Amino acid sequence: MDYTATQSGFRQHPEMRNTSMDGTDPSQLFDDTSAVPGVQPTGFPGQGVGTMGHPGRTLLSDPMSNLAMAYGSSLASQGKDLVDKNLDRFLPISKLKYYFAVDTVYVGKKLGLLVFPYMHQNWEVSYQQDTPVAPRFDINAPDLYIPAMGFITYILVAGLALGTQNRFTPEILGMQASSALVWLIMEVLVVLLSLYLVTVNTDLTTIDLVAFSGYKYVGMIVGVVAGLLFGRTGYYLTLLWCCISIFVFMIRTLRLKLLSEAAAQGVLVHGARNQLRMYLTMSIAAAQPIFMYWLTYHLVR
Repeated sequence: MDYTATQSGFRQHPEMRNTSMDGTDPSQLFDDTSAVPGVQPTGFPGQGVGTMGHPGRTLLSDPMSNLAMAYGSSLASQGKDLVDKNLDRFLPISKLKYYFAVDTVYVGKKLGLLVFPYMHQNWEVSYQQDTPVAPRFDINAPDLYIPAMGFITYILVAGLALGTQNRFTPEILGMQASSALVWLIMEVLVVLLSLYLVTVNTDLTTIDLVAFSGYKYVGMIVGVVAGLLFGRTGYYLTLLWCCISIFVFMIRTLRLKLLSEAAAQGVLVHGARNQLRMYLTMSIAAAQPIFMYWLTYHLVR
């Protein structure tokens, strides 16, 4: 402002007073239209006052962006369906729920059956509308809960046994776990190859074979624990009992799967093919005690 000194103070020039009252500045080249109705404020094209400073909202409201997001979601959904379909072809994950449908009562009865199978009479699996019932409703149904927990418990017991002998190292425990897993896989593969060569028509699946092969870990755990408590004598006696038990369990279980209906009912087996099936059943059952001893004898000293 330009003021003129007077006797009573300062006085503003008239032309400057008029400029202040009009609200205009002579040095301003363009008028300010920010407050004029109908004129859009400075910002992105097509952007309102409420979205100023938020360019992401404009991008998301673009139809092309919405179309791209919908297309990407469709591709992701198709890829997920393709992976699930191919994965279910080699590993039927949807069927695994059946093998883990167990409860405490079933686990207790099945453990007793694995150790004392001699008094059990009915070994047939129950069906409901051509579908086997869940393991928690049928003690004869195969499951994966006991084999999985048996494998983990066996590794822990092996670590305990090695620790009591001052031989425990993470490397040895890892070798123990990997060795047991490799032998299990090889056993299942050999059985599958034998079934293919003998041309046995059976409803046994790969998961069933894994379950039956994994039941031997129960006897292995019992044998190692007995060895820790009572020495090698207790180990050999207990393991011998468990080996005989698993042999009887496998014979009575697999004969209904591999042998003919006449053999399952106790009739003499006739024919070369039935003879091969009988030998195959006995071989699978006899392999269980061998693996049980091979994987545990070095844990007790």
